Amino acid sequence: MKIRFLILSLCLWLSLHATVFAQDFYQGKTIRAIVGGTAGGGFDVYTRIIARHMGKHIPGNPTIYVENMTGAATRIAAKYMHSAAKPDGLTFGIFNGYLILGRVLGMKGLDFDVRDFEYIGVPVQDNVACALTKASGISTVEQWFAAKTPVKIGGLGPGNSLSDVPRVLHAALGLPIQMVEGYKGSADVRLAADSGEVDGGCWAWESVRVTWATGLQAGTVKAVIQAGAKAQPDLPGVPLALNLAKTEEARQLIRAGVIAPSSITRVYVTTPGAPKDRVQNLRKGFQDTLRDPEFVAEAKKSKLEIDPLTGEEVKKTVTDLFAISSSAKSKLATVLSVK
Repeated sequence: MKIRFLILSLCLWLSLHATVFAQDFYQGKTIRAIVGGTAGGGFDVYTRIIARHMGKHIPGNPTIYVENMTGAATRIAAKYMHSAAKPDGLTFGIFNGYLILGRVLGMKGLDFDVRDFEYIGVPVQDNVACALTKASGISTVEQWFAAKTPVKIGGLGPGNSLSDVPRVLHAALGLPIQMVEGYKGSADVRLAADSGEVDGGCWAWESVRVTWATGLQAGTVKAVIQAGAKAQPDLPGVPLALNLAKTEEARQLIRAGVIAPSSITRVYVTTPGAPKDRVQNLRKGFQDTLRDPEFVAEAKKSKLEIDPLTGEEVKKTVTDLFAISSSAKSKLATVLSVK
């Protein structure tokens, strides 16, 4: 009994002192939240709202400011957090989780191991939809299938949902698509579509309906196909890609190439090697923020969905992606390679 009491006392002492040490560290400090996308895009919108509330959920109540670090389909931000930022718990951020799939498939240009990151969590699991402008002349997936010329879809580049999703849909369903890439974020793709440079784009409906609300409400933009695991309640009549697939191979491509990585598209990480107690404080602060009534109210006002994953759940998803069969890897690598 005495030994058990001593163990419990030691655990309580360590817990209390870990909180004190964390508070001592973060007191008066500033945390950078790195965003791999452009200002006004979905990654940016989520991060800025999170940053306004997360500091009060970290011991010591540090200040959090947002820094946009765009380029190379969010690889610049990911590479920076992996290899350049100090591993001190004062930097965390978001890159596109499709880079994780890219690393699984051996994508060129990804010269770092995404498994090294300390995963903080995901605020919402994406349900991708492709939205096209009225000027494209296509308002239904049937019209898209029948298009005499490929539909121009804006993207960032390989290893990003805006580029990888349409490539998978082209391969799995035969949709006529011409990729126009090199944009820095979904906000730039949206502007390009509004100007007629491209016909539309494919990214999270949770983001599209917020950042492209003006076009959707005016009828100049319309979602034509959904690529998620389940139909969204506010997209009645818009078909699921899975239901349009005619073969099991096509369905496998959509599940492994779109649905699985979409669940971790908005992945928040901190640097490899960050002290474990600070990682735990960031993870807990992140999850507590997503439950904070003031945050929830602001997210609701901004029409942002919250459907989170913990850091531990993200890590498991990443592990599962690295464990997909060699045949699935080969198929996806061929589909997602840039010709």
